Amino acid sequence: MNVNELRGKNAEELSALVIEIRRKQFNMRMEMGSGQAPRTSDVREARRDIARIKTIMRERRDGDAK
Repeated sequence: MNVNELRGKNAEELSALVIEIRRKQFNMRMEMGSGQAPRTSDVREARRDIARIKTIMRERRDGDAK
């Protein structure tokens, strides 16, 4: 995900996106457990996307509090 795209979304859309990415991440973990190896780059990218989204959400929350 591009950071500029994420900044254009509101808080509800970001929360829904985190849930969607976490579901994908869970499914990838289950595939790994059953012996099917997903692309490792997808696992890493999902983790980084979640971190990007949470960072933007935290920046907005902290910016509003000041």
